[in-house]
Amino acid sequence: MVQTIRKNISLRALHTFGIEVSARYFAAFDNMESLATLLQENISPLLILGGGSNLLFTKDFDGLVLKNEIMGIRVIREDSEHVYVQTGAGENWHGFVQYCLENNLAGVENLSLIPGNVGASPMQNIGAYGVEIKDVFFSLEAFHIREQKMYSFNNNDCAFGYRESVFKNRYKNEFVICAVTFRLNKQPNFNISYGAIGQELEKMGITDLSIQAISQAVINIRRSKLPDPAVIGNAGSFFKNPEVSAEQFKSLEAAFPGITGYVLPNGHVKLAAGWLIEHSGPAAGISWKGYREGDVGCHAKQALVLVNYGAARGSGIYDLSKRIMESVEEKFRVVLEREVNII
Repeated sequence: MVQTIRKNISLRALHTFGIEVSARYFAAFDNMESLATLLQENISPLLILGGGSNLLFTKDFDGLVLKNEIMGIRVIREDSEHVYVQTGAGENWHGFVQYCLENNLAGVENLSLIPGNVGASPMQNIGAYGVEIKDVFFSLEAFHIREQKMYSFNNNDCAFGYRESVFKNRYKNEFVICAVTFRLNKQPNFNISYGAIGQELEKMGITDLSIQAISQAVINIRRSKLPDPAVIGNAGSFFKNPEVSAEQFKSLEAAFPGITGYVLPNGHVKLAAGWLIEHSGPAAGISWKGYREGDVGCHAKQALVLVNYGAARGSGIYDLSKRIMESVEEKFRVVLEREVNII
């Protein structure tokens, strides 16, 4: 059944920043046929909305917003080592992780409690605690908006990078991801070396390691550091961790001994954007971490997270992000890049 296109619909409850904006036209779809019918209205601009966890609206959307509500989780095949699970793009990501935990399917436990829907996971190549989507991704089905036909993409087709995929650059705004298939492990390959997972497991008193225990440790850590979007509007990490050359990192380390960096396989060094933000600020002796102007702010426990304390405007949050980027570049000569999509 095709939903009627409605006019002047509030989007505040449909994205995690909770900004009061509206869409001139709005409809939802739960299958490819409905999507195709709605696209035939040829209303532009067009925005496909999933969980709304990686968006910042700076103004009302003067076009058509289509909410992806394609649901369903099913096993499509398995072999001696893996189970292949196809998931509708409209499914909640953490709900999918819980399905995997309940069925002892390993690979996504480190990605617990990440907000958003399944369809955005390959688009963003979401990652946390040493695991990225590309590590468990098998294929996806996507609808080409202009050609009105379905295409399949494998791992190589998606050209995954750090919070990147072909859908964020070459094919931006050309496809609607409808279903994603993951290749999950029957036997777990535990990954607890990243961050504080090991410490949290010890704190929990875990002696018999399991994917369920790792998931709970990740949930505990995320809840201790990150604000709940249901309480304080946010989109998680607002900035990407920047990458610099080994030579540049040596210079930074000499000038700022406490700087945090992780050596990458290509020899470059990934910097902790949160550390850079925390150690710069709007004025001497003032850190961005915990900074607040009215209802716009930088979270007190994680400088990477910009927040809406209630009635913030998207333009205000965007302006704060710009000031943070300028201060980091001025102090460290490092350019930050926004991870959140600006609308």
